[in-house]
Amino acid sequence: MKSTVEQLSPTRVKINVEVPFDELKPNFDRAYRKIAQQVRIPGFRPGKAPARVLESRIGRAPVLDEVVNEAIPAKYMEAVRSGEVRTLGQPDFEVTKLEDREVLEFSAEVDVRPDITLPDLGDITVSVDDVELDESEVTEQLDELRARFGTLTGVDRPAQHGDFVSLDLSATVDGEEVPDASTTGLSYEIGSGQLVDGIDDAIIGAGEGETRHFTTQLVAGEHAGRDADVSVTVNSIKERELPEPDDEFAQLASEFDTIDELTDDLRERLRRMKRVQQGVQARDKVLDELLDRVDVPMPDQILEQEISNRKHDAIHEFDHDEEAYKRSLTAQGGDPEEWENEVRTEAEKSVRTQLLLDALADQRDVNVDDSELTERIIYQAQRYGMNPDEYVRRAQEANQLGAIYADVRRGKALAEIVREVTVTDQSGSTLDLSELFGSEQDGESDEGEREATPEATAPETTASTEDGADSAANEGATATDR
Repeated sequence: MKSTVEQLSPTRVKINVEVPFDELKPNFDRAYRKIAQQVRIPGFRPGKAPARVLESRIGRAPVLDEVVNEAIPAKYMEAVRSGEVRTLGQPDFEVTKLEDREVLEFSAEVDVRPDITLPDLGDITVSVDDVELDESEVTEQLDELRARFGTLTGVDRPAQHGDFVSLDLSATVDGEEVPDASTTGLSYEIGSGQLVDGIDDAIIGAGEGETRHFTTQLVAGEHAGRDADVSVTVNSIKERELPEPDDEFAQLASEFDTIDELTDDLRERLRRMKRVQQGVQARDKVLDELLDRVDVPMPDQILEQEISNRKHDAIHEFDHDEEAYKRSLTAQGGDPEEWENEVRTEAEKSVRTQLLLDALADQRDVNVDDSELTERIIYQAQRYGMNPDEYVRRAQEANQLGAIYADVRRGKALAEIVREVTVTDQSGSTLDLSELFGSEQDGESDEGEREATPEATAPETTASTEDGADSAANEGATATDR
């Protein structure tokens, strides 16, 4: 096999491949076996008809089609690896020459990682907010903990903010009932904002068994963006009684014996959370500084795929009806054109970030060991409420294990940069972020402070250097995003 690589742009190449038919014998053998199982020929058992008999019955063309469809992705992979081409995403294949029993020639256009020139980054300095803790925040945390141990008690009075009510809901648009907007026995905390706009104003002041009516704009479904007449009946009203914040409560709700010890622990947790927020802010500012300093050419197809992914996520709850989403956006005061621009801007930053961090990881020879990959998988599985084994299975089915590996590697590369730059707070103090991003010696971040690690630098990967080629070999030209 012969192959050449033609650079079309900084982010796209054309790989030309020439394969002699001698190299396709294994492909022909598999094609004959496969077709023989599908064709019934008198005098031969299924799968046993010889090649010459098959060709005399069905012709040579179906065999060639099968061979070409199988051979192209595999030979493409060989060309990518031999040429050390750093591919992104899926190739566009074209058969340029097919001479039976002689030669197969094809081309593959594909996006590639561009060459990125990295400047000296040692002079980066960023400033983050001070850690300021207000006692009201501690009180709020304690109240939230008390609420978890509260009890609901029925009351004989009109509903008010903070009450828990059982509701029956129904809605109509132009006199027609909306099935998706009707329900009975729905539990709702007044003021939580978990239901449609206007419902709190409607039911506050209503008594048990009372029905109220109001108008709201639906945000999902086939009537998204349209006004609906809503009828809501209050079936029951309960208020939450909180336990007293005393030593007895501390022993019930925690491992501490006194309320003072519990309060001190909540205060320290808040401080840690604010230090994590400092780390996140430092990480984001360092990344923005990197993006400002480094020119990253944009692979067009990867960008368009990222835009498509983001739109897909946004309109998912609208049955993937983009127009319904835009109507809902307009109804809520949004601008569809502005949304389109925001999606493109965010997608561009995401792709540039991935490419830049890949280049940094290459430059610094960053590697990911099995324990780090396992840790990420467990963390992601917990985020999605899944068993880690199930998460791995789904990631394998979606061809995304390579993307997970790439994201961990990018995070480690950015962590190295954050450790090296100067980070100060608004008071002028230089911060030590080794607790969050690890030290230069160990390179480990504190598991307890995971939210500050750079793993969420960019959204889920659209493509990584190697997995695009692997996916092409497995699935032809099918996209492998997420």
